[in-house]
Amino acid sequence: MNEIFDRVLLAARKLGASDVHLKVGRPPIFRIRGQLRTLKDVPAMNSDVIETFAVNIMAQRQHQIFMENCEVDLAYGTEDGYRYRVNVFRQRGTTGMVMRIIPSQIPSFERLNLPQRVRDLGDEQRGLVLVTGITGSGKSTTLASLLEVVNITRPAHIVTIEDPIEYVFEDKRSIVNQRELGFDTMGFEGALRSALRQDPDVILVGEMRDHVTIKTVMHGAETGHLVFSTLHTVDATETVNRIVQMFPREEQTAIRLNLAAILRGVVSQRLLPRADGRGMIPAVEILINTPRVQEMISDPSRTHELVDAIREGANPYGMVTFDQSLMNLVRRKLVTYEVALAASTTPADFELAFRGVMGGTAEERPRDSDDIEFDLE
Repeated sequence: MNEIFDRVLLAARKLGASDVHLKVGRPPIFRIRGQLRTLKDVPAMNSDVIETFAVNIMAQRQHQIFMENCEVDLAYGTEDGYRYRVNVFRQRGTTGMVMRIIPSQIPSFERLNLPQRVRDLGDEQRGLVLVTGITGSGKSTTLASLLEVVNITRPAHIVTIEDPIEYVFEDKRSIVNQRELGFDTMGFEGALRSALRQDPDVILVGEMRDHVTIKTVMHGAETGHLVFSTLHTVDATETVNRIVQMFPREEQTAIRLNLAAILRGVVSQRLLPRADGRGMIPAVEILINTPRVQEMISDPSRTHELVDAIREGANPYGMVTFDQSLMNLVRRKLVTYEVALAASTTPADFELAFRGVMGGTAEERPRDSDDIEFDLE
């Protein structure tokens, strides 16, 4: 049974898919360049086929979690060395699966088309670095690349706490210990507390899910460690507000002050289809913590001004807003104007700014290319 699905996954990789959806009554469905595409001339899958495959790739504990909770996260590796992040769930009484394809090698930072200022965050010695964005925005890849920067460039002890482990690191100049929830540890909070007693230099927490985890992450950054983590927030302002709002009102002032002291940067990402049709490219917002930014984080009445600090912080801090990033991508003809406009935070402002920077009329803007017919035969 696994061999059949391994062939499906091989086809997904060859077609450049990022995700594979398996649903009873449908053939495999791939997400390619952000769009869902159905395999042609492939029969629909029945319940027995999907459920058997799901059970085969679960460890005993994962199967127990699935039976108790009707959903479970896990990682799956094929014999050719490729790995997949898998979510198995129940829907309308049947088993469904979504599998995220993880590249076989950690991509070098240079391949990610991210600004150098993001790379520089890997050189920080202590503090908190957050990478944020919606599901599928490339957070895990960016974090893996930053950790690999540390791994290559300096002797350090790196501890990761993940659910599940996605990219697998090899020790280079650093020692890398990767712990997976359900196998190597039972929870983020306990693993974090333990990590602080393991002589770490760098800690990765896969996701800050609740106020207890956030508080422990902040404590790790306060005590002289460099801590990386993620949030499902769309920009720096929402990130700050989300962290603060996780806590009871009586604790929020202290949390703001602590966050203002330890934060080093926030990188928020959105993946966009490239104008040449060759995959996706990130648009980013970069917040770097400066004295001005610290004041805005500390004072709730000024947090909404963060976007102004970012807009004005290109020199010398390397900050950039989403709209500035989008403008640069259009100017370099890496994304089309239509895609950038749809992805912008404030489309009306983006259009005005685009006219001011680029000049000309709508007819002179880079346009979407003709639709490419998708054929999987």
